[in-house]
Amino acid sequence: MAARDPEATKARIFEAAVAEFAAYGVAGARIDRIAAEAKANKQLIYAYYGNKTELFATVLEHKMLDLAISVPFDPDGIEGWVDRLMDYHAAHPELLRLLFWEGLEYGAAELPHEAERQEHYARKVAAVRDGQRRGVVTDAIPAPDLLFLLIAMTNWAMVVPQMKRILVGGETPDAARLRDSIKEAARRIVAVGANDRA
Repeated sequence: MAARDPEATKARIFEAAVAEFAAYGVAGARIDRIAAEAKANKQLIYAYYGNKTELFATVLEHKMLDLAISVPFDPDGIEGWVDRLMDYHAAHPELLRLLFWEGLEYGAAELPHEAERQEHYARKVAAVRDGQRRGVVTDAIPAPDLLFLLIAMTNWAMVVPQMKRILVGGETPDAARLRDSIKEAARRIVAVGANDRA
């Protein structure tokens, strides 16, 4: 029955792969489990997506595209961008898990589909540079470094929730306070100051 609706089958495979890779990473993921969860023939996974590494790269690429569309970088509203990014990751925790697994498995080595990822981040860096050119974001820190710092600061609590609980606290007021602190830190990091180039 699944073969009669290829798009539905591909969608089920994709969602099963997201869950599997988020839980186990590339090395620990099993195509058999993905096929069983998707109620699909294992051979269809290979036909639609190629090998396990390609499937992981495709899953992450699509998830990154969704993030880029859902939360574009806004140099004119850093605190709002932080809020939207934190809300996105709270609703879609699998993306940061996928990125963390990717980092563990690939380290600094070149990634599958890396050119697409570079394009994704080039657009965000261009938005930072535009903010720097217009004088709404500091140019004391190079645009790629500034974006990296902002992303790291905003996402770290989701990547290591145990550290957040131990250092900041695990109650709702603690999370709200941390969010306010991250937004304040982001605002200060991007603030234009006397050290900016004229």
